[in-house]
Formats: sequence, C-alpha cells, structure tokens
Amino acid sequence: MKKPQMQKPEGGGPKMRRPMAKKGTFLRVLRTLFSLFPRSMIFVVACIIFSAVVSSIPSLFMQKVIALIEEHAGKGTWSVALKQLVPLLLLLGILYVLALLANFLYNRTMAVVTQKLLYRMRGHMFAKMQTLPIRYFDTHKNGDVMSYYTNDIDTLREMVSRSFPQLLTSGVILLTIFFIMFYLCAWLALLVIAGVLLMSVLSKKVGGGSAKYFVRQQAAIGKTEGFVQEMMNGQKVVKVFCHEEESIRDFDEINGALFADAEKANRYANILMPILNNIGNVLYALVAIVGGVLLVTNTPNISLSGMAIGVSVIVPFLNMTKQFSGNVGQLSQQINAIVMGLAGASRIFDLIDEQPETDDGYVTLVNAKEVDGVLTECAERTGVWAWKHPHGDGSVTYTRLEGDVRLSEVDFGYRPDKTVLHGVSVYAKPGQKVAFVGATGAGKTTITNLINRFYDIADGKVRYDGININKIKKADLRRSLGVVLQDTCLFTGTVMENIRYGRLDATDDECRYAAELAGAHDFITRLPDGYDTVLNGGGAGLSQGQRQLLSIAR
Repeated sequence: MKKPQMQKPEGGGPKMRRPMAKKGTFLRVLRTLFSLFPRSMIFVVACIIFSAVVSSIPSLFMQKVIALIEEHAGKGTWSVALKQLVPLLLLLGILYVLALLANFLYNRTMAVVTQKLLYRMRGHMFAKMQTLPIRYFDTHKNGDVMSYYTNDIDTLREMVSRSFPQLLTSGVILLTIFFIMFYLCAWLALLVIAGVLLMSVLSKKVGGGSAKYFVRQQAAIGKTEGFVQEMMNGQKVVKVFCHEEESIRDFDEINGALFADAEKANRYANILMPILNNIGNVLYALVAIVGGVLLVTNTPNISLSGMAIGVSVIVPFLNMTKQFSGNVGQLSQQINAIVMGLAGASRIFDLIDEQPETDDGYVTLVNAKEVDGVLTECAERTGVWAWKHPHGDGSVTYTRLEGDVRLSEVDFGYRPDKTVLHGVSVYAKPGQKVAFVGATGAGKTTITNLINRFYDIADGKVRYDGININKIKKADLRRSLGVVLQDTCLFTGTVMENIRYGRLDATDDECRYAAELAGAHDFITRLPDGYDTVLNGGGAGLSQGQRQLLSIAR
C-alpha cells in the first residue's frame, strides 16, 4: 500500500452569503404562493384591490360635495342639496364598511397563507437537506445552515405577510389617485408627479444604502450564530485551555461587526421617512399655493372632467397630494423588508436547488435463505443477507453478504484538481480485523468514508463481496455496514431509542442483546431509568467511552 499524503481539503470553507438576491427571486416567490394557494391568493388580491380603490375615491366624493355646496349656497336651496348629498354619503359609508370587511378578511387569510408557506418551506428544506451529500455539510457551517431555518425564514415571513400586501395596496392607491388627479386637473397633477419623482430619487439613493447594510446585517447575524454555537459545543475545551478572555474578544469583534452593519442600516432607514414626510409637506403647500394662483388668475383647466379650476377641485387635490406622498413613503418603507426578504428567499431556494446525492446503483441487499446450496430471496428475516444483482440479460444472481472489502489502486481528491490519495490498495477479508495506523491527516478516516460512498473515488475500484460499490444502492450499502465515528452523535431520546436507531424494527430484547455484545449493558442498568433514561445534549451526562459503547450497540 502506498502511503497517502493527506491534506486538508481546499474550498471546504463555508460559502459566502450572497450580498443580494438572485434575479427572478421575486417572481419565484409569487409563483410559489399562487401555485400552493391559488384560491386564497386570488381572494387576497381581489380584497386588497377593492380596499385600496375604496380608500382612493373619497376625494371624488369630496369634490362632488363641495361642488354641490358651491352650487346651492348662493341659491339657498339646501333641501335640494341635502337630497343629493345623502345618497353620496350613504354610498361612501357602505363602501367603507365593505372595505373594512375586505381588509379584515385579506389580513386573516394572508396570516394563514404565510404560516402555511413557512411550514411547507421548512419541510421542503429539511427533506432536501436529507438528500444532500456529506460534502455539503463539510463545506457549510452549522450556524449558517441553521440561519436558513431562522433568520431567512423570518425575513421571508415579514415580506410575504406585510410587504407584499402593502406593496400591492400602495401601488393600487397610487395608480387610482394618479388617474383621479388627471381627471380633475392636469396642471396640479404634473406638480405632484414632479414632487413624487424627487421622492423616488431620494428613496432609491437612501433606501438602496439601507438595503445594502440590512443584507450585510443578515450575513453578520448568521456568522454570530455560528460562532455562538461553536463556543457552546466547545465550552469544555475553552475552559480547559483557559480561553475565556480570548473567546470574549473574538465574540466582541464579530458582535461589533454586526452592530456596525445594523447601525448603518437603521440610520439610513430612520432618516428616509422624515425626509419623505417633509417633502410631502412641502409638496402639499406648493399644491395649495399653485392651486390658489391658478384660481385667482382664472387659468383654463386642462382635465378629463371639463371642470373649471375652483375650490371643489383644489381642496380634494390637497387631500390626494397628502395621500399620494404618504403611499410613496409607505412603498419606500418596504424597500428594506423586501430586499432582506428576497435575499433570505434566495438563500432558501439555493438550499432547495442544491444537487441531491446521486445514486445510480442497482444492486440491493435482501433477506435470503439457502435451499439445496442455492441462495434464494425471501420476505421473512432469516439472518442471512445477500446481494441481489440483476444483469443486462435479465438474469439475477445472489451473492452472500460476507464483508470482503478491497480497494484497488484508488485515487481520490476532495477537489477534482487536487488528488490526496494516490494508488491506495488495501483489503479486509471476512472476519479479519484491520487497523489503519498513521499520522493525523494521513487519510484513515477518508478511506472509511470512501467505503461508505460518502465521497466517490476519482479512479480505481472499491469492491464489496466482489461487487463494485458503484453498482450497489447507497442505502443498501450503508445498511450493511456499522460505523462508529470519532465524534459520537447521540440524539435526544431514551437509551433504548438511540440503540434502536440502528434498526427501527428491532425489539427491546434485541436492543438489550446488542448492548450486551457492545459491553454497554452494565452501565446502562446503573443509569437512573436504565434503558428508559432520556439523553439530552448528545449524551452530555455520559462519558466519552460510554457514548462510544452506545454507538457500537447501535
């Protein structure tokens, strides 16, 4: 056997979080919502549009009311005016009640839709995570992966439940008011549009800076969570080496970076609304002044309504100006939430789109029994296992599971351009005990990972009972092997459940027998509740040796 020169895999660090969302993420989120909840989303959109339109039309009612008052004030015919005013006010009241009902219904529906979406997304992410190769988890920090389920999901919730409805509401209101303005007076409408363009430029400039730092804040949160988790898992090592002060300094540095990004993000966000509000106030005053000048100078009106410029036009226009600028501000406020939500959604979709572990094997592990010296497949559990190997000509052969493992001239690299195992040839016969001895990083663990096909070799052959392991289905290959890792992993649950993890249909007696074979039975019986003792924190109450024994029993 050639001695492999093992090196730390390059390119194995955590991927940098993208500073911005991928192109098309917004449409993908919408497609996901409408594909999963088509009826609910159509209902929500209809309610939002109706509510937004109703909130935009009071200016038209105000114009008609003022026009009626102007018309009948000089004549003294208030009874006639009242008969015309009551139906208008009654209609407006009915519309407001219906808009209130629509508002209640769409908020309630959207709350349910949002939670169902998050439920589906979390389930989809976790299911996808189970299909990913070991390489993915070797190249991503645990804290960063956890942030998909916490920070990114939360930003997606904020965007879907609040930003999307607000975006649609403000958009419909702006569009409705835009047409009403030009219907009443094009001169004043153009003045308002000029002011709104200025607001939009400032929103893009200030809001863009805010969005950039909010995304950086999300990345810093993921890094902070990863560091805290690492320190929690390694707290014993920290204390053994008296590294508490250094850990605090490292955390202060990471926490300081998070503070800097969060402070800049919120600074931009907090100055945006006062700027927009003051521009809106200035615009309100300008509309009043220009409207008064147009009224005094009897300037001809350019409008679709054909009305002359008067109090009945200027007063509603002032109200619409306030409403128009206010909704531009509302849209600007949603920039940060939408940018962060899209960045979070982009990372979630990145996880969902990750390529799953490939498996093109076709040889399976089956229960077998021997009849007249010939292995045949059977449904019942016999204690005899065989490899079922179908061939191209339609025939099927059965090979008894013995455990003969051979590596022949194997080359392997964590990266295609950097081979770390060169021409490795080793074997282990059935029943033979083989120890890999070598310096740290020589490739001992890597070889066992290749046998399990956690990684695939670049060249050579790995044969199991004479069968190339590339032909064996990964689930069956791994089911035939027992692995006790250096870092034992015990799950939250009873001792019995942790042993049964190795075979979920095992009986209690079989689990106890396995514990006896592994030498774990004696210390298990001394635990407070024996096999029913609940383990937490990866078996924190057990010694390293006891955890290893439970892993062997499993």
